[in-house]
Amino acid sequence: MNTARIVVLTIAIGAGGIAAYLASGSDKPAPAVPVAQLPTVDILVAKSDIGLGQSVKSEDLQWQTWPAATAGSNFISRAARADAVKEITGSIARAPFIAGEPIREQKLVKANGSGFMAAILPSGFRAISTEISPETGAGGFILPNDRVDVILSKREKSPDSNGPDVSTSEIILTNIRVLAIDQAPKEKEGTNALVGKTVTLELKPEQAETLARARQSGTLTLALRSIADVNVAENPDELRNKRGESLNVIRYGVAAQQTMQK
Repeated sequence: MNTARIVVLTIAIGAGGIAAYLASGSDKPAPAVPVAQLPTVDILVAKSDIGLGQSVKSEDLQWQTWPAATAGSNFISRAARADAVKEITGSIARAPFIAGEPIREQKLVKANGSGFMAAILPSGFRAISTEISPETGAGGFILPNDRVDVILSKREKSPDSNGPDVSTSEIILTNIRVLAIDQAPKEKEGTNALVGKTVTLELKPEQAETLARARQSGTLTLALRSIADVNVAENPDELRNKRGESLNVIRYGVAAQQTMQK
């Protein structure tokens, strides 16, 4: 074997060794990049949906790991209240919870033996019921938690004995929350109308007196308000009538006649 062949063979063997070394090195896994661990906290959440007026059971609740940075101050943490499940069991939901939603005590109330309506009624308010029909209840499209105006319509004898009777209508209450239709404190699943014979309204004591007097003097009609107007402050300028008719508005039992502008 001459010298040239020996050199070529040596180079080939060396190249093959280098290739084998590189190939074996490429099979090694890349070093893992360390992942920063965010601080977490256990938060009490609804394990399943909790409906309006439902009594909360222990099986409706569970602890869930939550990023500490996003845990609000009104959330219930295991570190602060380890016995929260036991403490909250038996409360009544004043507003619904969906599964996975953090439990907030602002949406719960302790019944302490009282009925559901007494438990969810805000302090200082009264629940007053009155009769309705499809004609006086917006055709059944008024649902619990909607807001309505209450209109009193009545027919009076004409001052002139030979004249026709006089029909009048007046808004006696504005922006009133509907608590229930019949005994239903919420709409049925999948329905957008609820026809009932009675409506229960959330009223202040002076408003309750106004409603009680009105029931004896005429027919009451509920006018459904837009959801966009719920937080709009009442202002006589907002009560407009294109025909320029006058309207007698009663707020909290005090009457004031307003002339509507075109």
